[in-house]
Amino acid sequence: MAYQAKREEIEIKKFIDYKDSGYLKQFMNPHAKLLSKKRTGVPAGKQREIVQAVKRARYMALLPYIAA
Repeated sequence: MAYQAKREEIEIKKFIDYKDSGYLKQFMNPHAKLLSKKRTGVPAGKQREIVQAVKRARYMALLPYIAA
């Protein structure tokens, strides 16, 4: 039997901003990798916005590329 991961209940904001690093960290695991939309439960359109915001935040050094 396969391991069933728990789905995390995360509030979905109307506008996703790259400067809100605390909110974006909810969509990342402890190793600074993005969680899948299956794991977080957000729609595909919002997941694309989150990915774009995380990439921008990483570029601006607000979020790490990898966890040390």
